[in-house]
Amino acid sequence: MNFSLSEENIAIQKSVRAFANKEIIPVIQEYEKERKFPRDILRKMGNQGYFGTTFPEFVGGTELGFVNLAIICEEISKVHPALGYAFNMQSMTCPFTILNWGTDSQIEKYVPDLIAANKIGMFALTESGGGSDAAGAMKTVAELKGDEYVLNGSKVFITFANEADYGVLFAKTDPSAGHRGISAFIVETDLPGFEANPIEMSGLGYMMRSCEVFLDNYRIPKENLLGREGEGFKIAMNALDYGRLTVPSRLIGIAQGCLEHSIEYANNRVLKGNSIGNYQMIQHLIADMTVEIEAARMLVYKSAYLKDKGETASRESAHSKYFASTTATKASRAAYEIFGGYALTDEYPIMKYINYANMLHLGEGAPNVQRVLIAEDALGMKDANRHKIRRRFSLNSDLNEKGGINV
Repeated sequence: MNFSLSEENIAIQKSVRAFANKEIIPVIQEYEKERKFPRDILRKMGNQGYFGTTFPEFVGGTELGFVNLAIICEEISKVHPALGYAFNMQSMTCPFTILNWGTDSQIEKYVPDLIAANKIGMFALTESGGGSDAAGAMKTVAELKGDEYVLNGSKVFITFANEADYGVLFAKTDPSAGHRGISAFIVETDLPGFEANPIEMSGLGYMMRSCEVFLDNYRIPKENLLGREGEGFKIAMNALDYGRLTVPSRLIGIAQGCLEHSIEYANNRVLKGNSIGNYQMIQHLIADMTVEIEAARMLVYKSAYLKDKGETASRESAHSKYFASTTATKASRAAYEIFGGYALTDEYPIMKYINYANMLHLGEGAPNVQRVLIAEDALGMKDANRHKIRRRFSLNSDLNEKGGINV
């Protein structure tokens, strides 16, 4: 058993840090100020191969694997949490789903441009009133008419939808069949009948937005069906299982950012002639952050390692998402206490870390849902019971009783 990063892992980590220092840190505040979607930054990330680490070379991937994806995702999210969104939309839940379930022609048409960030992706599952019960609450329908599917309905909290070119979207082809009546589709946003409007979300900025999506007699060729009719729920669960690698990696990036800024601040902030790092209360906060972040990182790496071996690692994905979310929220709160009033200023990124940690705490697997799944697994419940739990909770997210977030 080897807990050390390989030379390749370390080289990639250093390369991403250098890229962030050169291409992201000098310009990202200007994008935020202008509320401008950072398409150019994403394209540069795509050119570096950051979104293609788990993809085969024939679609433009680098085949560097899931552990390297986790490392890259953490480093980018540490610099700016909003950019972490892209590792779902440009890598896991959008193009990787097409790679896993698409036809050769679908893969060839959509995947290379998505992982290169020449085109922007989205993943549209959640609907108003759904929260963690995406299947039960889904009202969006798709009806096959001749050679086209006609879609009507709406989605909510869909990341990048206002900027997206392509996406994976779920609708019911058989509304009477429950989760077995859900199908998945590849959608192109420039076709008539598609509309996306950004949602005002406090504290998350306006550079990269979550949106409502409206489908009004939106028509796509029947060839845009992803998989077979009725496989949509299976496809969604598979996609979210892979998304539960990038989301906890992003949370660790946020937590690590909190720790690094807190250490620097504690060493330089002087109180009564001493740096505040000399005070035991601050040391306790730093110690807890250090240990919990390392533990969370090991859970993520274990999940990534198993995925690199070809295993789905659903159990490990749930463990890592649950623990990383609690770690990031605790780390951001600790940073807030260390910085005091300065945490509220724009001079430091602490409030940004806090807001994104809180959002990702819920996204792609709310803690209470993860607790249920982890407990059912630990208690050795029968497969039938576990399947019942999986049907009841879509594992996507839970903002509150009225809705959820795809992140």
